[in-house]
Amino acid sequence: MKPPDNEFDAIVVGSGPGGASVARDLSCRRKKVLILEWGDNDPVEGSFVQTIPRAFLPGKSMLVTRQMMGIVRAITTGGSSLLYCATAFDPPVEMLKAHGVDISAEVAEIREDVPIEPLSDALMGAGPRGFFESAMDIGYDVHRLNKFIFQDKCRVDCQLCLYGCPHGAKWNARNLVDDALRSGARMINYARVEKVLIENGQATGVEYRHNRQTLRAYASKIIIAAGGIGSPLILRQSGIEQTGRNFFYDPLVYVYGTIKGLGNGRSVPMSAGVHFPDDGIVMTDFNLPHLMKILFDLEVFKIRQAFAYKDVLPIMIKVRDDLGGEITPRGWVRKPLGKQDKLRLDKGADHARRILANAGATDIYRGWRFAAHPGGTVKIGEHLDSNLKTVYDNLYVCDCSVIPEAWGLPPTWTLLALGRRLAKHLTARDRVAVPSHFN
Repeated sequence: MKPPDNEFDAIVVGSGPGGASVARDLSCRRKKVLILEWGDNDPVEGSFVQTIPRAFLPGKSMLVTRQMMGIVRAITTGGSSLLYCATAFDPPVEMLKAHGVDISAEVAEIREDVPIEPLSDALMGAGPRGFFESAMDIGYDVHRLNKFIFQDKCRVDCQLCLYGCPHGAKWNARNLVDDALRSGARMINYARVEKVLIENGQATGVEYRHNRQTLRAYASKIIIAAGGIGSPLILRQSGIEQTGRNFFYDPLVYVYGTIKGLGNGRSVPMSAGVHFPDDGIVMTDFNLPHLMKILFDLEVFKIRQAFAYKDVLPIMIKVRDDLGGEITPRGWVRKPLGKQDKLRLDKGADHARRILANAGATDIYRGWRFAAHPGGTVKIGEHLDSNLKTVYDNLYVCDCSVIPEAWGLPPTWTLLALGRRLAKHLTARDRVAVPSHFN
């Protein structure tokens, strides 16, 4: 017998933008929803110490390739959106349409419900402004970037975006989780899902570890949203062996320069940017918290520069990498950086150096490589149908793993739209309206 208090209409595994969006909309449609989240739900303090287990714990939130490239994924309620730069890039609507998925209506709905607009002049820091003006001066097609930010709460000269924003200015998927919980959803933190329970070709529940116990929960719909690395591992344990291969992870590198008189180095990162879609390169300003900059500089033995923060302008180069590699059975990333990927990073770094030099920067140097947004491990059209359903009935996936092609841009807006579309599909016969405006 299944205990009645352990049966749900839907179980959502993971609380990043995709999973939280589904959970929120299902809960608002009066569905009984259980959210299982591997990480914490502690209030945001805005400290590096609190961020370590969420984003820099080796083997869990920080994975390292054989080329010593760190891949960050946040393990916490809200997923990586808690620690992201809150940059809202337009979703790849046409690319997804080519795979039978039309999210154009949901993209427009999200734009109405979530704060999405460039920063005001008052919030544009000296570093981003210097980047913007120098790039424009030498002819780059530079733009202020849309941000998921409540600008009335944002503080000038704050450097805590990457630590989670303790002021509540940065919109993230926790806002959706809070909506879901207010609508009656239940969430269990520190719950690591190991596999989906399958009976006669249908998903019936999940098995997870919590407080050193192996537990089970049951539902008529299971949505896996554990991220580009977590989701394929769960699906493999559930009998879908071919996932977790031939994926992307958006390599990035920082280029730094010192500009006398620039100021204290504190500003909202990714305030402005240049996109080279044909080359698969995006370039933005990227002011880091001081302690993070120290650690990143020490990686490339820039000991003197590590303790310089004032008057420093970092520029981030992120590229669209070629598909390849695999996630190992233990969850490690086995994917070398290809020749074309390195050439894209080099080309982007050259652009950054040109902008810094034009701005009068000295002591220009390049940092080590990282990666973000691992995805494409459970692709639409290969592992999923156009409604994000797997080969098993009642089992769906909704996170960055579903994106079918290498894209090279932050996926939050896309995942929010996919989550809303999936919730509509799962409740197509219902007539209960979902309130707009995410809190």
